[in-house]
Amino acid sequence: MFHLNLDTMCEALFASHVQASDRPDSRQVTAAITGVLDQFGPQYCAGQVAQEFGDHPESAAARMRWVRETMASGLRSSVPLVWYAERA
Repeated sequence: MFHLNLDTMCEALFASHVQASDRPDSRQVTAAITGVLDQFGPQYCAGQVAQEFGDHPESAAARMRWVRETMASGLRSSVPLVWYAERA
């Protein structure tokens, strides 16, 4: 069990396939966050954020700004605060 905080949720959304141009609703945001966390885990998400900021800082900053705005717009409340990692 892993308690999600805003930073972890933002990193997961950042690492997901969802784009700002998709105009995702709360269901899509929740599915993207939980899907990435289920498949790769929170460490992967943090690593993806770091890699993108190292490789493409301008586009990464714009993406993170969109992610933060999306989560602040009320979509954060639709994401479960507890994530159950399924480990083999």
